[in-house]
Amino acid sequence: MANFFLDNKDLQYHLEHPLMQKIVELKERGFREKDLYDTAPQNYEDAMDSYRRVMELTGEVCADVIAPNAEGVDKEGPRVVNGRVEYASGTVENMKAVNSAGLSGLTLPRRFGGSNFPLICFVMANEMVARADASFENIWGLQDCAETLNEFASEEQKMKYLSWVCQGATCAMDLTEPDAGSDLGAVMLKATWSEEKQTWLLNGVKRFITNGDGEVSLVLARTEEGTTDARGLSMLVYDKRNGGMKVRRIENKLGIKGSPTCELVFTDAPAELVGDRKMGLIKYVMSLMNAARLGIGAQSVGLCEAAYREALKYAHERQQFGKDIIKFPALSEMLTNMRARLHGARALLYETSRFVEIYKQYTHISHERSLEGEERQEMKFYNRLADGFTPLVKLFASEYANSLAYDAIQIHGGSGFMKDYPCERLYRDARIMNIYEGTSQLQVVAAINAVTKGTYMEQIVRYEALEYVEAMQPIVEKMKALRMRVEAMINYVESVNKEFPQFKDLHARRLVESVGHIIITLLLAQQAKADEQYAADAKVFAKLTEAYVASAETYVMNSTGEDVALMSEVQEQY
Repeated sequence: MANFFLDNKDLQYHLEHPLMQKIVELKERGFREKDLYDTAPQNYEDAMDSYRRVMELTGEVCADVIAPNAEGVDKEGPRVVNGRVEYASGTVENMKAVNSAGLSGLTLPRRFGGSNFPLICFVMANEMVARADASFENIWGLQDCAETLNEFASEEQKMKYLSWVCQGATCAMDLTEPDAGSDLGAVMLKATWSEEKQTWLLNGVKRFITNGDGEVSLVLARTEEGTTDARGLSMLVYDKRNGGMKVRRIENKLGIKGSPTCELVFTDAPAELVGDRKMGLIKYVMSLMNAARLGIGAQSVGLCEAAYREALKYAHERQQFGKDIIKFPALSEMLTNMRARLHGARALLYETSRFVEIYKQYTHISHERSLEGEERQEMKFYNRLADGFTPLVKLFASEYANSLAYDAIQIHGGSGFMKDYPCERLYRDARIMNIYEGTSQLQVVAAINAVTKGTYMEQIVRYEALEYVEAMQPIVEKMKALRMRVEAMINYVESVNKEFPQFKDLHARRLVESVGHIIITLLLAQQAKADEQYAADAKVFAKLTEAYVASAETYVMNSTGEDVALMSEVQEQY
């Protein structure tokens, strides 16, 4: 039997990462629940054994159920019947399999029926599900909406909704509208308090809502009459069982066709306020979106894994001119670069997940007791890294998903353009990943401050100071030299930006991606201590990094403030 965890040494490496001990101790609060729940671990080793067993079970379900259903789900897709979504038959089978395996509420507290696993495990499960079928990951993976409820909802709401999610309830986040896509501050769906019914009532339309007919939905709505900006928005939770919402249609999409992307109409739909009024976008959606971006990072890496494996398999099987096509240098180089980008994106994904996990656990602990001085400093430290690395991983992983899916088709040649091979579906599925939950351009906007304020550079210096195997020392020295060249680029951009304010925006992506390349190279070099395969990946990625930085440097250092005016001039010609 196939298993998407056991056949992937890279996942096993990240599950055993040295920081896991700290993460487990924080998550389990000193294993205080060991005498309260039969499923609670007695110690670190016991916890890790549970994680491994559940990851193996997830890998089995993904390989034996979800992956075989993927093509059928893509063809059949969901449909709207009487204002409700009916999933494809394969999706229904998938849901039964993951619920039977107990894969709902992985990270939620045990008192609600959850497993209380670290975020790392949920990200890993997301990746495996996405490798099997990216569209199903969009349905199953949205249970991370429950984490926002766990952090901000009342105790009564937690007991009601988190328990339901742990039993397998599906989720959705209803944010965008026909006239409010990336600009969520323009959301106009109304939430009005009804004295008669003693509840909030939702009225309006939401569009492009992933898994829009989910059973538990977090809805961004305007509670403050007369407002038109973010200060009038609040977060509410909607229970599908209460009615008042209908699915008007499912969008006909290029890819992820098994996942229903819905237009929703709310008509006096009852809902409950989550947290404080007016904080919907400013506080709660930001938390929700950061979790979603990490989820898309996992989805993207899962698709990268699928694309690389499909390409590698075909390259071994296909013969031309009397030999396997993998023997041709042009294709062999493509595959080598694909693997380096796959492992690099994964290294960044789990490094980011570790930062987010530690920061979030300190946040939860701070609600239980006052943090010690050292704990407060650690929380701030990891919060800063989590904020910087989250848009970075979403940017790199989603772009790599597209490039690896593209390369997989190229390696298949004309056959890859046909629907006979999965790489055609992977290519279509990948295209949304650098668009939803914030386009790549918006990730750059979110990340550029971490470039100019030194967050990334400080972390790169910390990476440089770590111990590396001897074979990686030249790579580390090369990254040090590149880091100094990027610092010169940043200083130049900021100096010109004082006179031409859009100059930094013009070069933001080049700066962000230069820094990201260096970070990924150092992460792979650090992993070489555990396995020699990462040494090869680090060497390959170092070359990609050197080439990228050189190209960005040439462009940036030869740019002037006049280029800002040139952009406007070119656009005016049309």
